[in-house]
Amino acid sequence: MNLRPYIEKFARRLAEVEAALSDPKLPGNPAKLQELSREYARLKDLTTTGERYLKVQSDLAEHAQSLQTEPAESEMAQLAREEIALLQPEEQSLARRVQMGLAPPDPADSRNTIIEIRAGAGGSESALFAADLFRMYTRYAASRGWKAEGMDSSPSDLGGFKEIIFGVTGVDVFKRLKYESGVHRVQRVPATEAQGRIHTSTATVAVLPEAQEVDLEIRPEDLEINVCRASGKGGQGVNTTDSAVQIIYKPTGMIVRCADERSQQKNKVKAMTVLRSRLLEIKVAEEDAKYAARRKEQVGTGERNERIRTYNFPQNRVTDHRIELTLYNLPTFIDGSLDGIIEPLMANDMEERLAALKL
Repeated sequence: MNLRPYIEKFARRLAEVEAALSDPKLPGNPAKLQELSREYARLKDLTTTGERYLKVQSDLAEHAQSLQTEPAESEMAQLAREEIALLQPEEQSLARRVQMGLAPPDPADSRNTIIEIRAGAGGSESALFAADLFRMYTRYAASRGWKAEGMDSSPSDLGGFKEIIFGVTGVDVFKRLKYESGVHRVQRVPATEAQGRIHTSTATVAVLPEAQEVDLEIRPEDLEINVCRASGKGGQGVNTTDSAVQIIYKPTGMIVRCADERSQQKNKVKAMTVLRSRLLEIKVAEEDAKYAARRKEQVGTGERNERIRTYNFPQNRVTDHRIELTLYNLPTFIDGSLDGIIEPLMANDMEERLAALKL
């Protein structure tokens, strides 16, 4: 495949973005500035990689010419063979990186993210597993320098969660966490099990890119906003004022509640953020449904009835069923070291996208 035209296209677009970034009016548009800055960083890396790729190609052509003109046993021919052996793997690696740049990035990849975890089958053990997943994601977020912030939760009697919703902010949050959507299954002996039997429980994870105001229009008349006293253990500051906010989106009946903050206004802002993100997910899902048949086998479809991963404690293993990958480091994984599965999922997703582009 001739990549030179694509590399030249990257360079032309890089020059255009550089010119746009020098516009003195740009600082007055922070959203546009952020968008252009991200595109600049991506194009700069692709252009540098492309230039190196073309240089390696040129060097390989020179060494191949030497093999044709020099005696086979000469020192020059031997040096040419050694250089070719070194440069060919680099050429392949650089070509792949350039090809990956041809797949357009998901515009949601750079967005902050809302994660909703809900207990599924398994009763109290499922709620405990939901708490384990919450801790797993917050520790992973901390390891990457992201910030996790609670939005709403419904605790269970034994210290788990029937439901917990939280936001994660940082660089490329959705890009890495979007593969976590689906049904997570745990197999272990619950703390409440006297017979030592292994139980199977599930929890559902929804990962939503945080919606922006420009994504969709929410009319004030479509909202019913109520305030009430937050529920929970007595004595907590959030329970002494009417700070909890519940928003009903009238067109669909969707209800969003937020009670984590003492400030009613902060809870309202968080609730609106969740509402926008849920509505955006529905909007995107409607568009994706048009291409469902084409994408049926694609990794990371995010269907809620999809069992994506199993956490088997007796066997010390975690298995991701989408790419048939098993790791035998479950304690480390559930403690927040997720890259052992997230990065192969990202790589597999890219392979699918390149295949769709016939690359």
